[in-house]
This record gives sequence, C-alpha cells and structure tokens, in this order.
Amino acid sequence: MLDIKFIRANPDKIKEACRKKQAKIDIDRLLEIDKKRKELMLALEDTRAKKNQANEQMKQLHDKADREAVIMKMQELDKNDDRIEAEFKEIDAEFQGLMSIIPNPPLDSVPDGKDESENKEIRKWGDLPKFNFVPKSHFELGETLDLIDTQRAAKVSGTRFGFLKNEGVMLEMALLDLGFKILIKKGFTPILPPVMIQKHVLTGLGYNNNGFGETYCLDQDNLCLVATTEHTIVPYFKDEILPESELPKRFVGFSSGFRKEAGSYGKDTKGILRVHEFHQSEMISFCQPEDSEKEHRLMLETEEELMRVLKIPYHVVQMCTGDLGDPAAAKYDIEAWFPSENRYRETHSTSNCTDYQARRLNIRLRRKSGELEFVHILNGTVFSERPILAILENFQQKDGSVKVPDILQKYCGFKTIKK
Repeated sequence: MLDIKFIRANPDKIKEACRKKQAKIDIDRLLEIDKKRKELMLALEDTRAKKNQANEQMKQLHDKADREAVIMKMQELDKNDDRIEAEFKEIDAEFQGLMSIIPNPPLDSVPDGKDESENKEIRKWGDLPKFNFVPKSHFELGETLDLIDTQRAAKVSGTRFGFLKNEGVMLEMALLDLGFKILIKKGFTPILPPVMIQKHVLTGLGYNNNGFGETYCLDQDNLCLVATTEHTIVPYFKDEILPESELPKRFVGFSSGFRKEAGSYGKDTKGILRVHEFHQSEMISFCQPEDSEKEHRLMLETEEELMRVLKIPYHVVQMCTGDLGDPAAAKYDIEAWFPSENRYRETHSTSNCTDYQARRLNIRLRRKSGELEFVHILNGTVFSERPILAILENFQQKDGSVKVPDILQKYCGFKTIKK
C-alpha cells in the first residue's frame, strides 16, 4: 500500500506507475473520495465535540426546561452523528478498496514494457552443453530413472502433482543442505515457517489484490495455504518496530508451496515443472530504505553463486514494468538452460518490494534519532525443485544416466544416477 500523502502530492506519477503496470485504477476517483472522506472526518469530529459540550452543559443545568432543551439538542446531534458515520463508512470502504489495489511504482531503473516478451536479458553465464546424441527431456529422464512418478500421483491427488523418488529425493535434500549452509555463512537466520496464513495477513502481502483465484483457501478457518515460502516469513514482524541498529534482518526458510495454476491450462503438463504443490527455500530481508537496492544486488549475486557452484548454464533477466506484479518495484529472474527445449526456464527470482508490504503489515524501523519509518522488504529464491530438472537435462549422459554436480556429491552420497 502506498502513502496517501504521496499520492495526493504526485497523482501524475501514480497514474504513470499504474499505466506501466497495466493496472486500470481511477486515481482521480480515489482523490475525490479522499477529499470527501476528510470532510466527513472533520464533520464527525465537530459533531462529537458539540456532543461533549452539551454533556458538560447538562452538568451545570438544574432547570427542567433547560435540561429538556439540551436533551433535544443532543438527540439531534446523535442523529446527525449516525448519518455522518454511516456515510463515512461507505466512503471509507471504497477508499480502502482503491488504496489496496494500487501497485507499487516501479523503480526508475526498470525497463518499460507490456509483458514478459519485453523483459531484458542482463547477462549469461556458463557454456551450453554439447551432446553427440539427442538430449532427453527432464520428464523423460525422471520417468526412465524412476525419480519422478506423475501417473501414480494423478491417481492419488489428480493432475499437476508428482512423487519425487529415490535419488531425486536425495538431490532435493542435498540442494536444501547446500543452500542453507551457503546462506547461513552469509548471516541469514534459518527458519521453518508455517504453510498456513490468515487470509487478512496474506492480503497484506499485496499478491492477492485481484482476488484469490490462484490461492488454496480454507474459508471456514479463515486460512490459506502459502504459494511460496516468503508468505509467512514476510509478516514475521507484523505490527512491530525494529531498531535501526539491528537491520538488515535476513532469513532463509524452507516450506511447501501450493498454487492452483489456474491460468496455466495446457502449459508444462508433463513432469513437475509446473505443479500444485512443491518445495522451496527462500531468502527474505528487512532493511533500511536507503539499502534496499544494494540488498537486491546481494540477493541476485547469491542466487547466481548457487547456480555457478552447480555449474548450470543460466542467464539473468530483468523484469519489465508489465511483468512485475503488484508488490515488486524491481525484479530479476534467473533462468537455467534446458537443452531438450533449446531455451532457458526460470529457476530463481528476486524482488525488491520497497516499503509496499511493510506499510500494509505495519513493519517499521526506529532511527537513532527516534524517527519512525517503514522498512524495505526483499525476497529471493534459494532452491526449488526446478534446479533438479535442470541438472537432469544438463548433466545427462549418452547411456541414459545423469552425472551429479560435483558440489552435490558429498551431500547426496553418489556421483551418478543410473537405471
């Protein structure tokens, strides 16, 4: 959520930010409502002040006729108060509704663009593997090596689910162990968060401004399943004030994530690239506003380090304005090379959400001067299950086996995956 004072002072900038993020929001209507809302608040304050004056007057009166006159005046004030309050509640609901869906303005460094087709490649790393055979897809390798079973998962849970088996399980545990060790050395605090979040808290994250169509919700319990590990870590300091001297506060967490994938009909239906349930480790940082761009670079550098130690070829992509999503002011993706598809596929992302989520969750910092302001919040992927798929594709051998990246061998206990 943005500061209404900033919107009042910069309406054209907010309109341009909405245009860039393709959010159709009537900012003029918001400002009109804001003005009416302030007028009603002043009217309420005036009416209640007059009621207090009448109460004080009653204490001084003893004549019956004078008291009855004041009582009639108080009754009229009560009616007026009720009318103004009802009007204020109606206006305030519209005001809050519009405020909640205004996206975070993109940083000036973000390229303008309408969708993912206009994202900008920043750099590439690693030599693309050369095979003297036709490379198999990750889902074919997963089946033939008995690592992934989606057919039996479909019988149990339905489509877009999978069993991870045998060496696949050990690869996931190895990635988790590797990622946590690297992040802890960098000063991140390990944390295992809940996978259920109260609906109003999830709303505070800003990902559901346009509804809960992608979210699994248990309405009877007012709970939702998280779609990513950060969902329950970002609100960790909700309604708290953090001393400036303790920032940045960095966490590395691991959990399952759940997504309906309602908008992905027909996409990546084979294997476990795009599923309803997956496992993921994430890094989250709470920092001073002036440090968030530097913190964002640190997260991206860390993600690249993780890919480089695995020796998986990748490129870094900067998201354009139309592909940012509401909370992010800037975002980068890392996409790993998938030889069977002859293209890069996303394995990591990192976002700088500036103070957008902190305002909605009321997470502030106290400067040494005593001044209060909102922290900046960032998130980034450590590992999901997707790097396993990239490993299968990039390290496959002609005989159908897959070599395990050197860095993971000591964690999983084997060098090769064979039939």
